[in-house]
Amino acid sequence: MTASPRKSSSWRLRTRTLELGQRTLVMGIVNVTPDSFSDGGLFFDPQAAVAHAMQLLDEGADLLDLGAESTRPGSRAGGAAGSPFAPLVNAEEEQARLLPVLKGILSARPGAIVSIDTYKAETARAALTAGAEIINDVSGFAWDAGMAAVCAEFRPGVVLTHTRGLPEEWHALPHLAPDAMLAAVRDGLAGSIATATAAGISPETIVLDPGYGFGKRFDENYALLARQEELLALRRPLLAGLCRKAFLGRTLAPLHGGNDAPVDARENASLAALVAAILHGASIVRVHAVRPAVEAARIVDALLANSAVL
Repeated sequence: MTASPRKSSSWRLRTRTLELGQRTLVMGIVNVTPDSFSDGGLFFDPQAAVAHAMQLLDEGADLLDLGAESTRPGSRAGGAAGSPFAPLVNAEEEQARLLPVLKGILSARPGAIVSIDTYKAETARAALTAGAEIINDVSGFAWDAGMAAVCAEFRPGVVLTHTRGLPEEWHALPHLAPDAMLAAVRDGLAGSIATATAAGISPETIVLDPGYGFGKRFDENYALLARQEELLALRRPLLAGLCRKAFLGRTLAPLHGGNDAPVDARENASLAALVAAILHGASIVRVHAVRPAVEAARIVDALLANSAVL
């Protein structure tokens, strides 16, 4: 076995810097939504969301990703106002959900590193003003033309995700062969980097997410995961979010009477995918269940560290 393809690097956030590459960082998910595919409604109450965030930090999360609009397949995220795909959650509602939770987390744990999962520039501005360190834009700066300018102004860490089309369109997208899928993701992420650079955003603030499940049909995700490390040619660290994704449930269908495994039966598969993502170059993994992910990442990191000296 060869050493990890990932390299040591620094990720510059709004007020601090994280070192990436030596140890996998675990990002814990806090969904302040009534309809997320995995845990919609469980933490919609602000007090419940803050309590959950504290639990994730206690379990070893290095950073938190706080979101208030579901981008599950079929959702109305990403569309322009007035269009057939106009989002159901506007910026005002998104901020009303997010900001009390963000402020509650930072009040309880002033040193916590909080990422905000949003593609809306107005929400990014409000969250950064309130103390967020990272903006995680699942559209890679494609759905709101003002997002890059806000990030250039506040200089947070930025996660740029590859997304193919809008969530309402994903079910109808044509199949892509492995080479075509990898090229689409690579070129899309390169375009997002170019948008960021043109806005004055430093490359040292950028992490890339291949966007598993975001406009990729079931087997396309495996083709992408198998070749994920090739995306490191873009010279930025990788974040992988595979936890409880639908393609994992589809793979487990033979074990569930021919039906896709339900969300609550995908945890072991999520850990297996997490291990694969780290072996293929991910520096950060985004998960719902933090403690198992921390333990799995520790084992893989130890394996890679020892592979490097053989």
